[in-house]
Amino acid sequence: MASGNHQLEFERPLADLEAQIAELDAQDDSTDGIVEKRRELRRELTDLRKKIYSELTPWETVRVARHPGRPLTTDYINLAFDEFVELHGDRFFGDDRAMLAGFAKLDQFKVMLIGHQKGKTLEERQACYFGCAHPEGYRKAMKKMELAAKYNLPVICLIDTPGAYPGVGAEERGQAQVIAESMFEMSRLKTPIICVVIGEGGSGGALGIGVGDRVAILEYSYYSVISPEGCAGILWKSAEHAEKAAQALKLTSRHLRELGAVDDVIEEPLGGAHRDHHQMAARLKLYLIKVLEQLSEQPLDELVAARYEKFRRLGVYLEGAQ
Repeated sequence: MASGNHQLEFERPLADLEAQIAELDAQDDSTDGIVEKRRELRRELTDLRKKIYSELTPWETVRVARHPGRPLTTDYINLAFDEFVELHGDRFFGDDRAMLAGFAKLDQFKVMLIGHQKGKTLEERQACYFGCAHPEGYRKAMKKMELAAKYNLPVICLIDTPGAYPGVGAEERGQAQVIAESMFEMSRLKTPIICVVIGEGGSGGALGIGVGDRVAILEYSYYSVISPEGCAGILWKSAEHAEKAAQALKLTSRHLRELGAVDDVIEEPLGGAHRDHHQMAARLKLYLIKVLEQLSEQPLDELVAARYEKFRRLGVYLEGAQ
């Protein structure tokens, strides 16, 4: 899948090499040395891409996670799942387009799939509030999770949001409380739950569907208590310090695994998921099937108890000698 015309600043050397390769591709192979030169440039492109993406700063990782060509929940629904049937509404206020939910099949497993949706066109993004869910979105998620538990279906949550919607209407309808309720219900839901951060994992908006038996993150996604811009605005009174804030927040997949905030990191295709949607979807599918096979063998009572204890341990540390 092409990543479109959007080019991140640190990818410009790659774009120059890609342009040179495109020029050579347009030339006749019978020209002296053209095949060898093309092969050499492609090898150089691969090596440079490996180098750049192995040395990304936290802020550059945030930029990759926000790339407009990055696969969204709907892309994974089309590429990794079968027979998706969307379910609407929260039986209380309305249907939030920023939160998708429905039945799906994943290989031999029937699952309940829940995920944030940002939209691709401007019209879709406005309808989805750019992936920022309202209280009705989390209430919808809770209702569908309860339905999944009733019919013994595993729950898969795909997280991709800069945060829950911060508007007045959302606060009046209980945004903070409904996120807390969702986390509470997920902590005791008697069915396997897998959560995967596929892009942005921002604040309570991500945590609202982020309590699972396994919490994974894609290699170039981020998961944080606040966005770098929000953190910079609080600490330095200016979003211009977002890069410094990203460094301090320890929000990359490597940091999160070291801190124990996530269980697994799913490797992305070389150059990021936006360069190959199909390969990324295949990797996600393999991971989900493997984990579902593991979780389905555990007794539900033990599963729920282990899930609860796992989240109780987050943030525990010792000072001085034990």
